[in-house]
Amino acid sequence: KEEYIKAVLKAKEYIKKGDIYQVNFSHRFQTQFTGNPFQLYSVLREINPAPFASYLNFGDVNVISSSPERFIKVSGRNVHTRPIKGTMPRGRNAVEDAAFRKKLLESTKDRAENLMIIDLERNDLGRISEYGSIKVSEFMICEEYPTVFQLTSTVEGKLRKNVDPADILVNCFPGGSITGAPKIRSMEIIEELEPVKRGIYTGAIGYLGFNQDMDTSVVIRTIIIKGDNAYFNVGGGIVYDSDPEREYQETLDKARALVRAMEFKNSTLKTNINI
Repeated sequence: KEEYIKAVLKAKEYIKKGDIYQVNFSHRFQTQFTGNPFQLYSVLREINPAPFASYLNFGDVNVISSSPERFIKVSGRNVHTRPIKGTMPRGRNAVEDAAFRKKLLESTKDRAENLMIIDLERNDLGRISEYGSIKVSEFMICEEYPTVFQLTSTVEGKLRKNVDPADILVNCFPGGSITGAPKIRSMEIIEELEPVKRGIYTGAIGYLGFNQDMDTSVVIRTIIIKGDNAYFNVGGGIVYDSDPEREYQETLDKARALVRAMEFKNSTLKTNINI
C-alpha cells in the first residue's frame, strides 16, 4: 500500500507540473494457486459476469479475463469505442446501492476523468474516421457489476475508405482509459512508476473477421496463471484532486471479484491478498 500511495503522489506531481491531466496507474497482486484454470474461469463467470469474458490457454500460461470494457468494435465502416472511467463500490443493500450510484453520477472528479477520456478517444478515432462523423452516442452511463458501479461512454465514427484494422490499431492502441491524457506522456510516466511490466494487462483480446469486422476488449479484471502462481493488476485514473487512500481502496473494490473466485475455486486456499 505504501508503495502505491508513494507512486500516486509522484503522479500527482507530474499533473501539477502540467505534464499530464490524468494517468491510469496500476499495481499487481500475486498469490499461489493450484487447480484447473478453466474451472476458475467458470467460477469467475458466475461471480463476476462481464460482457467481454474470455479464456486463453497457451499451455504454460492461462489468461482468465472478466473484462467489462470494449476497446474497439468495427462493423462495416462503423467504428466505436466504449471507455470506462469512474468507479464506486456496490453497497450492502439496495439503499446503499442507490446512494453509491447517485454519488458516482454526481462526482465531479469521476465525471472529469470520463470527459477527458472521451476527448482523447474522439481524437484517436478522428484520425481514421470521416470528417464530421465523430459523435458521443452514450454519455456517462452508470453500469452495474457485482462489486462496482462504473461510468461508461461511447464514442463512434465512420471509417474513411481504405482504413484497415492495422491502421485502427496503430492510431488507437492502447486505449485511453488505461493510459491517460496526453496518451504518450502518460505511458512514459506509467513506465517509470509501475514496478512491473503490465504484460497482457490493458492490452486487447478480440477477433478479426475475414470481412475486416472486429471486436476487442480491454484486458482488465484478468487473472494470469503461470505454474503455481496467479497474478493480476488493478488500477485507476489519477487526476489532480485524487485522494491516494480512496484510489487504493478503489483498486481493492475492483480486485474483490477476482480474489473471491480464486478462493471459491479452492476452498483450502486463502490468498495472501487482503481485500
